[in-house]
Amino acid sequence: MNARSHRLENGLDINGEPMAKNIGFISTRFAGTDGVSLEASKWAHVLTEAGHRCFWLAGELERDPEVSWLLPEAHFKHEKNQWINARVFGHKNRKAGVTDTIHAVKVLIKVAIEEFIEHFRIDMLIVENALTIPMHIPLGVALTEIIAERQIPTIAHHHDFHWERARFSVNAVDDYLRMAFPPKLNSLAHVVINSAGQEELALRTGASAIIIPNVLDFDHEVQSDPVQSALFRKTVGLKPEDKIILQPTRIVQRKGIEHAIELVKHLEDPAYKLVISHEAGDEGFEYAEWLKSHAREHGVDLRLFDMQVADPFNGGGRRNGPYTLWDIYPHADFITYPSLYEGFGNAFLEAIYFRKPLLVNRYAIFVRDIEPKGFDLVVMDGFLTEKNLQNVRQVLESTERRERMVTHNFNIARRYYSYSVLRHALNMLVFHFFGVEGGAHQC
Repeated sequence: MNARSHRLENGLDINGEPMAKNIGFISTRFAGTDGVSLEASKWAHVLTEAGHRCFWLAGELERDPEVSWLLPEAHFKHEKNQWINARVFGHKNRKAGVTDTIHAVKVLIKVAIEEFIEHFRIDMLIVENALTIPMHIPLGVALTEIIAERQIPTIAHHHDFHWERARFSVNAVDDYLRMAFPPKLNSLAHVVINSAGQEELALRTGASAIIIPNVLDFDHEVQSDPVQSALFRKTVGLKPEDKIILQPTRIVQRKGIEHAIELVKHLEDPAYKLVISHEAGDEGFEYAEWLKSHAREHGVDLRLFDMQVADPFNGGGRRNGPYTLWDIYPHADFITYPSLYEGFGNAFLEAIYFRKPLLVNRYAIFVRDIEPKGFDLVVMDGFLTEKNLQNVRQVLESTERRERMVTHNFNIARRYYSYSVLRHALNMLVFHFFGVEGGAHQC
């Protein structure tokens, strides 16, 4: 690595001085353990280490109030936004009153974002998925107008595009989708989390993007709280002899959790309990109720952890919840990850970070971007086979096999998905916008 690259990777300008900036993160929410919130916290951690200051605007926030701007109208579940969505998705025609409401909410949000930028003297924006998936059209349009008018340097961090979701395919807002989801602007840099997103974005919009995969801090071992961990087992109702098969995802249909139920059924051991770590609700409760019924019918002891799990990257995660993912993973004997679709796969990396063996379904992004790296996994291809079951039993019963698997996987992930990968990419983006002349506000 030459001297210039070394300075950039460590957040320094050409003279070795910090390129400190005030950076504003914007999304519909920064709360809980959804992938967008988790990755935003990791980005903020790396940027803060480089000397930058991070600020937050969203409709739901679990961040320090001193550096946050709560805007309830920006939440995708806000009543006005839900009213709009009910009238534009699944329909081909849009009434004038809906257009008027979109513009009215946009104006309100736009004024608030302008105030946020001025109040915290923001130098650069990082928009987390709000210019990607149209769950909040007024927010996306407001952001697009602000970025175009101010020419403010902006990173649009794209997690999942609207063309990847069937529920957005029939709509009455194609004009807004082409304008703002995502926009193509001079001061906007696009970041995607997988190669398919990079190619589709270029094909559909002509915009180029860089790939920054989801990451974890593989250079530092996790520090779990033994008291909290013990309390977690008690809360879930587990006995000392019970063993956990952990499904560390939200309860939504595309997670394929019925395959985890099938796996535990075929293990034929009542000591194995299937624990789901996240709450239901983002996409309704019908799937959760069906899973409960499905588990009962198959004699599987399913434990739904129906308390909020906090973001472990957000100041330790203790501000808004008694538990973090770091209190749950250490107890798992095996991880199930039978997703039908993922933009990347946070739970996949988390399992490897905690040195846990796992079953993974070959979803498209896994096949294309992750599988070629050479991980040692139990892999299913849409359905469980007898060979899958034999491999799971072998991993559960052989300490030697398990240790060989998790050590191999940890070393590969450390190479491709560590904070150093993120640190280098973000510092290059900051340099792209500001070069060596860009100053920052001193706070």
